[in-house]
Amino acid sequence: MGLNEANFDKNNKTKDPYKGIAMGNSAPYPIPVITDPYAKRQWLLEHMAGAFRVFARKGYTEGSAGHISVRDPVDANTFWINPFGVHFGMLTASDMVHVDESGKIIGGSKKAVNLAGFKIHSAIHKARPDIHAACHTHSIYGKAYSALAAPLEMINQDACVFYNAHAVYSDFGGIVLEAEEGENIARALGENNKAVILKNHGLLTVGSTVDEAAYLFTLMERTCQAQLLADAAVASGKQKAIIDHKAAQFTFDNTADPDSLYTEFQPDYEYELKLTGGEFKW
Repeated sequence: MGLNEANFDKNNKTKDPYKGIAMGNSAPYPIPVITDPYAKRQWLLEHMAGAFRVFARKGYTEGSAGHISVRDPVDANTFWINPFGVHFGMLTASDMVHVDESGKIIGGSKKAVNLAGFKIHSAIHKARPDIHAACHTHSIYGKAYSALAAPLEMINQDACVFYNAHAVYSDFGGIVLEAEEGENIARALGENNKAVILKNHGLLTVGSTVDEAAYLFTLMERTCQAQLLADAAVASGKQKAIIDHKAAQFTFDNTADPDSLYTEFQPDYEYELKLTGGEFKW
């Protein structure tokens, strides 16, 4: 039984997805329900820009590489992506670029976009209608761990968020300039996974909100770092303890739902609001 199911009240038809992990009378950061699709678009772009600011603070930049995409709530066959060559720490909601499935720039700032980013994200959004956001950067520990072309081991609680929910794309075909490579990555991601490790490339995470996808990226990057440290300890003669299936599944069920993952990103988002005075929202 998952976290949402466990806290579903059959009498009043409401649920508190935080009941198992937080004390108190109200959820700290409920996902807002925005019925106006244009208002929702603005909210998504603000959180998309906030995610980039978080990524910049955490050091995920590498030249012009890296991208986040968000499915448009007005036209679900289109999405928003960051402009080419703008530092993550400078991006605002008004900088984002609106593109359609063919790659035509149809709105937003109408600046140029990263071709590889478009090829990857367009394929993912086409293949997975449940995905509303995807994140990919050339972060240092993600790059390092991707060279092993191996899934994460369940060696700590945080890794369990990815238990049976991430894949490895082991057929690196060079920089993604053709549609086929993007489609291969989307196929490797699979029908239900939250993330994929791209061999010799880095990490890619997805979510039902940009906050979820962004938190998963920050978590996977740190999990790769912890994995590399543990592997180094093994090389010096230490022995790793792997979490068993029952404990890993229980932890996944209670921490990996969209509500919880959205909530986990809010402290970083709120910190960026404080640091910048909300400058990235415009």
